Amino acid sequence: MSHPTVDAYPGVAGVVAAASAFVRFRPGLCALRVAGRSREGRPLYVLSVGHDRPRVRNILVVAGAHADERIGGATAMRIAERVAREPQLHAGAGAAWHFVLCLDPDGALRTEDGPAVRRTPAAHFRHAYRPPADEQPEWAPSIRAADDPLPESEALLALIDELRPVLQCSLHGNDIGGAWAQVTRELPGLSEALGKICAERDVPVQTGTYDALYWRVSGPGVYAMPAPGERSQFDSLPEDVAGSTWIRPHAYGGMTALFEVPMWASAGIADSAPHPEPGRALAAAAARLRAQTRTTAALLDRARATAGDPQLLRIAEGLITMAPRVADEWEALEAAPPVPLTRAHVAALDIAARRMPLRAAGTLRRLTPARGAPAQEADRLLTTWSADLTTVHATRWLPVPSQVDTQSESVLATARLLLG
Repeated sequence: MSHPTVDAYPGVAGVVAAASAFVRFRPGLCALRVAGRSREGRPLYVLSVGHDRPRVRNILVVAGAHADERIGGATAMRIAERVAREPQLHAGAGAAWHFVLCLDPDGALRTEDGPAVRRTPAAHFRHAYRPPADEQPEWAPSIRAADDPLPESEALLALIDELRPVLQCSLHGNDIGGAWAQVTRELPGLSEALGKICAERDVPVQTGTYDALYWRVSGPGVYAMPAPGERSQFDSLPEDVAGSTWIRPHAYGGMTALFEVPMWASAGIADSAPHPEPGRALAAAAARLRAQTRTTAALLDRARATAGDPQLLRIAEGLITMAPRVADEWEALEAAPPVPLTRAHVAALDIAARRMPLRAAGTLRRLTPARGAPAQEADRLLTTWSADLTTVHATRWLPVPSQVDTQSESVLATARLLLG
């Protein structure tokens, strides 16, 4: 079903087709249903594996929360196959598994116009579609007004209320870095399990991350949500984890674990040695971010007249507006860092500083007509900036089967730790 030797991401339709065939072969154990619809009316499919019995412990796995992170559907199907083949993962554990095959199919389909097979970073950023935070289903409840919810968020929250999962697993894929996890509750043993899984597969464990710099370190590569009232993120980020869909399982005694796996691995984000000059390095990253943002802002001014997609225009404007605030925060980190800054922390922040203008340039490229000076300039920026990023951070492509294997084993290890 999951074609583990193919170095390509399956599309949304392909994952649903695989799930449909999977259910036909195991009609007594598996079921496929629609749990809601997207903003554009696309079905939100849920694949269930395991018998619904009294006092069953439900595990919910969510794929496709971010449109440009394409690994989740393949991982969900891999886990479903493992669970179906191994009764100790369902009947033997008193558990049933439920897989949201793609939480944002509208956005995912916009990303699918890029190459599914092994790609270059320039091609990735050229085609990746990343909606603003208030249109990302997991984050939207923490940002949007209560009377203006996303239907995808509402469907997920309703599913959580129905299943009352002991564990919700959210499948994500960072473009450059390593494997890591965020948990809303401590889970002893997870860091050791993740480290073993990654060591066996030659995947770096990310010991420094932009996303979780303010989270508590539960162990190498595992970050635990801060206590209520503690700072959880940079001020420039609009979302709030306390209002996200990650927290809903807490109402039923459950927890959420988010799993990241990279497209391109970079060993630098695993280096836990103290950085000798973090202030100087972060100042350089901030200066570059401001300079590249000025370049993309100028390109936006040129592209605005022919921009035909208001959503893409909003994304580009949001990235260009946020970047200077991000740069200011990073420069201030040296004076009051939440943790001693290691080489891994600085590497992760530098990657994020380079990624933001690349996302803006990719979005602008999609806004511009295929021919013309703005399109040529966007292509040049994508090529040049991507080459700089991959050279500085010594990246290597992690084949899709390896991404799936690392992420699926991490989820299964987490479930075993929780279920006992």
